[in-house]
Amino acid sequence: MKIITWNINSIRIRIPLLQKLVHLYNPDIIALQETKVEDKLFPVTECINLGYKYITYSGQKSYNGVAILSKISFESTFVINLYNDERRHIAINIGELSIHNFYVPAGGDIPDANVNIKFKHKLCYVDFMNAWFLNNKSKKDKIILLGDLNIAPLESDVWSSYQLRNVVSHTDIERKKLMHNITSFDWIDAVRFFSGKHEKLYSWWSYRNVDWSKSDRGRRLDHIWISHPLESKIKSCIIIKDARGWDMPSDHVPVMLEIET
Repeated sequence: MKIITWNINSIRIRIPLLQKLVHLYNPDIIALQETKVEDKLFPVTECINLGYKYITYSGQKSYNGVAILSKISFESTFVINLYNDERRHIAINIGELSIHNFYVPAGGDIPDANVNIKFKHKLCYVDFMNAWFLNNKSKKDKIILLGDLNIAPLESDVWSSYQLRNVVSHTDIERKKLMHNITSFDWIDAVRFFSGKHEKLYSWWSYRNVDWSKSDRGRRLDHIWISHPLESKIKSCIIIKDARGWDMPSDHVPVMLEIET
């Protein structure tokens, strides 16, 4: 089974890129973030035409929004309203496997929760995520957590940890909270499972970097975590960096997990 997570940054204007992704990688399941579309306007027909008959989404106009497209039927779907009724989570169950798709708040520009409500919101959201799994799930469950978590937790997840240590997405408090999530539930970071902790890996490059590839000032904000019962099933997990160079790209690129079923 191939599963892709991608912050598509507006699904309706990037249908051609979704088509290209499907043509090149043929994933069974695609989890999307920042779809930026109300549910009544979600491009269902276009997704079905790509081969994804099973679709679930939770969106709002112009902001946020998450969706899961699947070639495999799922028994149920549900949304966790973790904070402020923003459309940032959706999940499906396929047999014993549950897949949770998250879009964590970006957090604004000022890394101080006392003066920046967006940053406070982000920190609370990460705490709520952790509490939800600890209170509602078992470490023995088969779970995949994926999405745009908007935090680069390791020094090797950014182009310069020294220069970004006071920049939202790589501050000490964000990194500690995300790593606490991982250790509390014993999640396995699927990308780092294969690459190790020291290789520089990114999934996001700012639109401000005109020559993004040459400067390569990226951050790894997009993640796939798996619970321990799935550890023996992982075949690969890659970041599809080339997608940042496609026409009219998202500033994020897809991350793909391949797992035995």
